[in-house]
Amino acid sequence: MHAFSHGTSSTPTAVAVPPALSLPVIESEFPRQLHPYWPRLQEKTRTWLLEKRLMPADKVEEYADGLCYTDLMAGYYIGAPDDVMQAIADYSAWFFVWDDRHDRDVIHGRADAWRRLRFRLHAALDSPGDHLHHPDPLVAGFADSMVRLYSFLGKKWNERFALHFHAVIEAYDREFRNRTSGTVPTVDAYLELRRLTFAHWIWTDLLEPSAQCELPVAVRKHPAYERAALLSQEFAAWYNDLCSLPKEIAGDEVHNLGISLIHHDGLTLEEAVTEIRRRVEECISEFLAAERDALRLADSLMDGTVEEKATGVAVRACIGNMRNWFSSVYWFHHESGRYMVDNWDDRSTPPYVNNEAAGEK
Repeated sequence: MHAFSHGTSSTPTAVAVPPALSLPVIESEFPRQLHPYWPRLQEKTRTWLLEKRLMPADKVEEYADGLCYTDLMAGYYIGAPDDVMQAIADYSAWFFVWDDRHDRDVIHGRADAWRRLRFRLHAALDSPGDHLHHPDPLVAGFADSMVRLYSFLGKKWNERFALHFHAVIEAYDREFRNRTSGTVPTVDAYLELRRLTFAHWIWTDLLEPSAQCELPVAVRKHPAYERAALLSQEFAAWYNDLCSLPKEIAGDEVHNLGISLIHHDGLTLEEAVTEIRRRVEECISEFLAAERDALRLADSLMDGTVEEKATGVAVRACIGNMRNWFSSVYWFHHESGRYMVDNWDDRSTPPYVNNEAAGEK
């Protein structure tokens, strides 16, 4: 089918959404928004990728805009100050490049290179200022992102973000070991790991600098807020699995809900696709209920002190952006060249990765 994408160019076009991936409820009930800073955001992130040597000039020129990394973030963190939006977009672009490096290290058996990178990222997370000029562009680019992200809120938020991202790095290490040993995790083990490798709590943390407010623990840990946040991220992770299943089967991946369902539960490919889709649709309906509960939480804060009212406004902004994540993720998967496997010369090698720069021959 064709769905009209209220897209990220000056002339939106009809984007073909395959029937197996089409979610009419997203198209009708989750209107797409875009941060007004987006055109400048795209330009500056493209420049940042070049300056930080995260992608070579020819890859940036040919693929950066089509990968739609800035589009994904600009559709999520609506209302963020421009400098916060830029820092998040650059960090997100870095994350995708890191994910590609991790994949190439697995494919080419570079265990020592991955181990070095893992330890360097842990170190840069704790003291980014000391790693701004690291010879590995991936480490230096990460350090630059963290210096900027750490500048928006207080020490407690920074410590929380670091704690969450240390866990993400270690989850990527578990993925490395699973892939090099050919271990397909069980469905339950995969879902637990996926919450870390998809960085559920990182993207949720970044809602706060976007709203210019560090939320109190009692609010962040409130069941209504926490459930809405989790469901928005689960939707994104599982929809990603649905869309990337062909790409990951072609690349001999072992981390995809569909692959775990096929390997451990004996489902056919068609049955696995149906089951992932069922979970995705359930996420949407459960989010709509959780969203109402979370908005009631925000309303209850609005009746309190001046400080509580400000928190209530921020909670409303965060919940609104949890909602935006659904449409942003949905359209990203149908616009980004990252998932157009059928257009690649080699279905197991993305054309936007730079093998030579990653140390390959």
